Amino acid sequence: MTVAENAPTTRVPLPPLAARARAVGGSPVRDILAVTARPEVINFAGGLPAPELFDREGIAAAFRGVLEETPERALQYSTTEGEPVLRAGLAARVTAQGLSTSADDLLVTTGSQQALSLLATALLEPGDTVLVESPCYLAALQVFGLAGARVVAVPGDEDGVDPAALAELVRRERPKLLYLVPTFQNPTGRTMPAARREAVAAVAAREGLWIVEDDPYGDLRYDGDRVPWIATLPGAEDRVVLLGSFSKIMAPGLRLGWMRAPAALRRACAVAKQAVDLHTPTLNQLAAARYLSGLDAHVARVRAVYGERRDAMLAGLPGALPEGATWTRPEGGMFLWARLPRSYDTTDLLPRVVKEDVAYVPGAPFYAGDPDRSTLRLCFVTQTPDEITEGLRRLRRGLAAVTPPA
Repeated sequence: MTVAENAPTTRVPLPPLAARARAVGGSPVRDILAVTARPEVINFAGGLPAPELFDREGIAAAFRGVLEETPERALQYSTTEGEPVLRAGLAARVTAQGLSTSADDLLVTTGSQQALSLLATALLEPGDTVLVESPCYLAALQVFGLAGARVVAVPGDEDGVDPAALAELVRRERPKLLYLVPTFQNPTGRTMPAARREAVAAVAAREGLWIVEDDPYGDLRYDGDRVPWIATLPGAEDRVVLLGSFSKIMAPGLRLGWMRAPAALRRACAVAKQAVDLHTPTLNQLAAARYLSGLDAHVARVRAVYGERRDAMLAGLPGALPEGATWTRPEGGMFLWARLPRSYDTTDLLPRVVKEDVAYVPGAPFYAGDPDRSTLRLCFVTQTPDEITEGLRRLRRGLAAVTPPA
């Protein structure tokens, strides 16, 4: 009997994807970037650092030095927790910024996005409740959704989450954690003031709550004074996980982030990381450690350029957005947040605006609850001031071509 005669006459369907994979969609930002990849499009949609500002020579020199001096180490497996020399350099940097830290307090991750995934693995059971800001960093909503968590937005204002509303939700929902980007938040660009941070830390101490404090943008301050991390505040010492990243201040292609967490949680995340990728690439870690000595000078150059680009966008917005629109004035970071009159739906408007060769991100996907569909996010760091001015002219034309409903 031949193989063909043994073949089944029917094909049984394969088992389905996991429910969590079916339930969580892709990133709308990634989808928009794919649609607007044409070079003629001025793209305010992405959260991309300006590539012309990458320190190609300095980073290349760091890689050359590592490969010339310690090639056996650089090309070998590493420890899950991260290369000791990088953790020591990071610890010194974090300590200098106001939070006493040792190398053993840190876990190096493959981008800070991985740190969020590891925390979800270590802390969340399907059905657990997670509290977030409104609006919230989109990729965090994806992580928590993929973990099967129930995500609840905390009411707030221009200063961030409302501590009284937070306390009420903690008592009612018994959440595992509160996720925050308190400094130059994505998507709004707002910064939580010190007094509000103290009140949030007090709620976490009193009610028993993990706080995940994500800080990828904190070094990109253009004016105003630095606000202390929540992790430095009394009562927060044993319940705040601080996340950082080299993506916005060195290069996102290195995929280097870090986590500072209490020992038991950090060990659980290390075990989760072993199951994911064993460790973050050794070569990238050693090159970054070598580059740390020149990082502050590079960041100062980046801040100067990004500050000018923020100012160019702020100067052009009054003429670009319809009457009655409002927007944030971020003291740093990469984004600002605009709210058009209520009659506008920025999701519906986007295809018409893209016809003018400019793009933004509609605000709706950033909400865990009912979205404000009149909102949008603009990234101001990727284009030059002249490109920003031209992009805002195009945005004005795209919005002017629309007659909003009464």
